[in-house]
Amino acid sequence: MKKNVLIVGAGGVAHVAAHKCAQNNNVLGDICIASRTQSKCDAIIESIKKKDHLKAKTKKLYSRQLNALDLEAAKKLIQETNSHIVINLAQSYVNMTLLQACIDVGVAYMDTAIHEDPDKVCEDPPWYANYEWKKLDICKEKGITAILGAGFDPGVVNAYCALAVKHHFDKIDTIDIMDVNAGNHGKYFATNFDPEINFREFKKVWTWIDRKWVMEKVHAIKMVYDFPVVGKQPVYLNGHDELHSLWKNIDANSIRFWMGFGDHYINVFSVLTNLGLTSEQPIKTAEGVEVVPLKVIKAILPDPLSLAPNYTGKTCIGNYVKGTKDGKPKEIFIYNTCDHAECYKEVESQAICYTAGVPPVAAAMLIARGDWDVNHMVNVEELDPDPFIAILDKIGLPTIVHENPIVLPESERVKS
Repeated sequence: MKKNVLIVGAGGVAHVAAHKCAQNNNVLGDICIASRTQSKCDAIIESIKKKDHLKAKTKKLYSRQLNALDLEAAKKLIQETNSHIVINLAQSYVNMTLLQACIDVGVAYMDTAIHEDPDKVCEDPPWYANYEWKKLDICKEKGITAILGAGFDPGVVNAYCALAVKHHFDKIDTIDIMDVNAGNHGKYFATNFDPEINFREFKKVWTWIDRKWVMEKVHAIKMVYDFPVVGKQPVYLNGHDELHSLWKNIDANSIRFWMGFGDHYINVFSVLTNLGLTSEQPIKTAEGVEVVPLKVIKAILPDPLSLAPNYTGKTCIGNYVKGTKDGKPKEIFIYNTCDHAECYKEVESQAICYTAGVPPVAAAMLIARGDWDVNHMVNVEELDPDPFIAILDKIGLPTIVHENPIVLPESERVKS
C-alpha cells in the first residue's frame, strides 16, 4: 500500500484537499503541505486543527517551503517526507516539473488541470498530447501511477462519462458537460479559482463536435438550461481540459463543455478584455515599469478562498448524455450539487474549491487502497468509475442520476 501524501500548493483547492486528507489520514498516512509561501500552508494546518479534522492523531501534519519549478528541490522533498503520493494543486505551470520529479523518485502523481506554458494560451488541441502524454511510455516503463485531471472538471465529469459507458448506454451520441454556480459572494466581481488561470481559458473555445475539433469565439454560443436544485441558468460554450482526453477515450460523436455566467460577469469580463487587461503579454508603464495586465488583475481581485465566509447558494455540475440503450433512445443527467454555506461550515471553504479539492483525495485513497494504483499514466475516464463515485458519496460529493431529465434546449449564437 502507498501512504503519506505530499500536497503541493496552498490555495483554495489545496485548503479543501488538506482538510479531506486529514479526515482520512487513517488511509493516507502522514500529510505534508508544501508551497513557495510556507505561511499559507501553516494557515491551512491551523484551519484543520481548529476543525479537529485530523482523524488519526498519531499521523503527522506539517508544512514545508518549496519552489515547485525546482526539479531537484521537489525530488528532495518527496524523499525527505517519505511521500508515496503527490497531489499537485499548484498553478498548472509546474505540472511537468512535478510529474518528472515523481517519475524520477518513483512515486504516484496526480493533478487537477492540464500543464500550461506561461507564454502560450489555448494551444492547438489536444492539449494533453502537447505535454503530459509525452510521458506515457516512461510512466509505463517505470511503473509510475500518474492520474491526470483528478478534480471535478476535469475529473469527476470524466468519471461520469465512464459511468455512462459502463452502466447506461450501448452507444453515446453527445455529452454536454455543464458547470453552473448559482451563488452570491457579495463582491462586485470575483473569480472562483485563480483569476490568472481562469482568464487564460477564455481566449479561444476548442470543442469536439461531429468527431473533430472546432474553434469558436468565447461566450459566443449560449443556452439556458433548467438545472436540478438551482433552476434555469445561462451557460456558454467553452473550451476546457477534459475535452482533450475524452475525445480519445470516450466513443461519442460530440463532447462539449458549458460554463454558467451571469450578465454582470459577462459585461465586466468584456470590458476588462476590451481594455487589454486580461492579456498575458507584458507591457511597460509610462515610468518604464514592466507589468503583465493579467497579473495586475489577479492582484486586484479577491482571493477565491476569501469569498467563502459570505458565499450563499449552490453549484450544479453534471453531464447531459444522449444515446441509445437496447436499441432505444436514452437521455440522462449525471450530476452533483454543492452548497456554499455547508462547505464553509465543514472546511472553511466555498463550494467551487470544495468540488475541486475533494476528488483528488478520493483518488489518492484509491491509490492507497490499490484500486487505482495502475502503474502507468491515465486520465480519469480510463479507470473504473464505481469505487471513485462510491468514495465521493461518502466524503461530501454525492452523485445523482436523472434517467429522464429536462430536455436540453437548442443553443443560440449570441449577437455581437
